[in-house]
Amino acid sequence: MRFVDAAEIRRVLTFPHLITALEVAHRRPKIEIQDGFLGGENGHYFVRHAVDRGRFMASKLITSFPENPKHGTLPAVQAVCVMFDGTNGRPLAVLDGTEITYWRTAADSALGAKLLSSPRSSTLLVVGAGEMSRRLVQAHRAVRPSLRRVLIWNRTSERAKEVAAILVREGVEAEAVLDLDAATKIADVISTCTRSHGPLIKGANLRSGMHLDLVGGYTPETREADDEAARRALIFVDRRETAFEGVGDILGPIASGAIRKEDVLGDLYDLAGGKIVGRRSPDDITFFKNAGGGHLDLMTAEVVLAQIEGRT
Repeated sequence: MRFVDAAEIRRVLTFPHLITALEVAHRRPKIEIQDGFLGGENGHYFVRHAVDRGRFMASKLITSFPENPKHGTLPAVQAVCVMFDGTNGRPLAVLDGTEITYWRTAADSALGAKLLSSPRSSTLLVVGAGEMSRRLVQAHRAVRPSLRRVLIWNRTSERAKEVAAILVREGVEAEAVLDLDAATKIADVISTCTRSHGPLIKGANLRSGMHLDLVGGYTPETREADDEAARRALIFVDRRETAFEGVGDILGPIASGAIRKEDVLGDLYDLAGGKIVGRRSPDDITFFKNAGGGHLDLMTAEVVLAQIEGRT
């Protein structure tokens, strides 16, 4: 059995390759998933299981300690991912699950943007300047090279400036912004990755034709966009089961009556498989909730192992 560390994952993966692989994987039969959760928001332990019958099985063991970045160098979320052969149950590899999480989360959002955002999008606003921020920029620009201008907003403005400076050194036209409402009004694509318990994105500020990608909220209490954003948009999720299981940006607007469950039009399986149409006109506002799930970890780990073994 092989151990695959973060450096090796970074060596073999690229966002264009991973995003394409995720799109292809969403055209196959749906992977079975099951989650288990223990603890609370300040110290959360959970396990995500996934079974792709006859192909692979995987489990990711995850800890979430939101205060870690304030007290040292440890990230808020840490994990390991274990892969098994789906034909005989043989353990194949243990992978750095933290790195897998970064890649699959950004690629998941980028696949949503590929299928839903306008091809003419030129300005990307990233809300939140944590570990995911640069990866979300890289992934979105991989599917929308037209996203030439990048705006970064964070509650702590110094952190937004740091991320923008790194992006500039990497050749991206990036800048930190202080006024989130003003930035929202000019963005073509907005990607949020925070742990906010109150909406940051106001639906009244969304302009026609834009795409909203919500990444950070992962409990019923977390919200990154208000009810009006959901009310004005065509709503899609990465996977129905995880989105309806416990994320506030979907459950909140349903509970308030702003939308109905039926207003969630489909997920990546529906979109990638051609079962539904995403954007219907240039003026549509599209809303995509990235809720994650063990199926994405399995898909990403499969790509890593195939790259290492020279099978792709």
